[in-house]
Amino acid sequence: MFNTYTRLTLFFLCFSVLLSAQDARYSQFYANPLQLNPAMNGVFDGSFRFTANYKQQYSSLLKSNAYTSYATGIEFRKNVNRGDFAAFSVSLQRDQAGMSKFTRTRGHIGGSFMKQLDGSRYRNNNKYLIVGAQVGLGQHSFDWSGLWFSRQFDNSNPSLPFINMDADPGESLGEQNSNTYLDFNAGLLWYALFDDNMSIYFGGSINHLTTPNVAFMESAIEKLDSRYVVHAGGEIPFTEQLSILPAIVGMIQGPSMSSTVGANFRYSNGERNELAIRAGLWGHLSNQLESQIGFEAVIVTAILELETLNVGFSYDITTSKLTEANNARGGMEVSLIYTQPANRKQQMRCPNF
Repeated sequence: MFNTYTRLTLFFLCFSVLLSAQDARYSQFYANPLQLNPAMNGVFDGSFRFTANYKQQYSSLLKSNAYTSYATGIEFRKNVNRGDFAAFSVSLQRDQAGMSKFTRTRGHIGGSFMKQLDGSRYRNNNKYLIVGAQVGLGQHSFDWSGLWFSRQFDNSNPSLPFINMDADPGESLGEQNSNTYLDFNAGLLWYALFDDNMSIYFGGSINHLTTPNVAFMESAIEKLDSRYVVHAGGEIPFTEQLSILPAIVGMIQGPSMSSTVGANFRYSNGERNELAIRAGLWGHLSNQLESQIGFEAVIVTAILELETLNVGFSYDITTSKLTEANNARGGMEVSLIYTQPANRKQQMRCPNF
């Protein structure tokens, strides 16, 4: 039992260190466009779009100290030329992890330009190239009051040892907040739409272009590694109502690598006021502490599409060695997307993601 708790403690300590250099990963990456790629800004059928995402991990082990991530964003798009568009966005991202309440908060404003390469925005055969960028501010913080150190372990009564949180920890804890840093992201996206339910897309982005310093100590330097993202996908129809949406995303940030691949099946009623449901299966791979690539989780997804609203739910089923501790109970994620319909001048044909 002691060895089990020791391994768990070391695992989460190492994971907390990695968090300072690795951005949050969402299982429903296709429902979190502004955190995936700045060039996804404005790529939707409507005049504006609101997105919200929530993810929780390891609650079966950490209870109220589970790792949580929140993201939200809003985008507006305007026609600037025949078939071309420009978009503006505002987005927020916040993560919190473990007993120390290690928190990362970032806010960005973004812009993108969508150049039509072929077709008409009123027809199905469209091809677009989009370039996007974001600039914003970020800060990291700790709550040291939630931690205890070896000097606070009181063993004066061997039969009833306890942690004395009022005792001097004997540590120089430093600042609880990092300096506010400036953050830049940039990305590209290309897509081709062949029919209402037939499309293909490729994209890539670089986040934290300036590798800002996020150290807590004034004289220390701890760079936030740039995050490189590539993603691709599309939609393949079986019938007018049934199609499959395969996709893949790969991310590299410093020593960390992450990849998610899979597909959602989509069934639509095919009517003017469209109602659709999706269900899918995905796999997540990442490098382990020993630097080898391992299969981390299987992700089950379900999405309800209404005329203006998408609501998605997914659950990560752990498949790594961590199953010995959490019995495969990984984490849940919820997404919400609201899209305001556009008038004829603002319409833009986009793929289903």
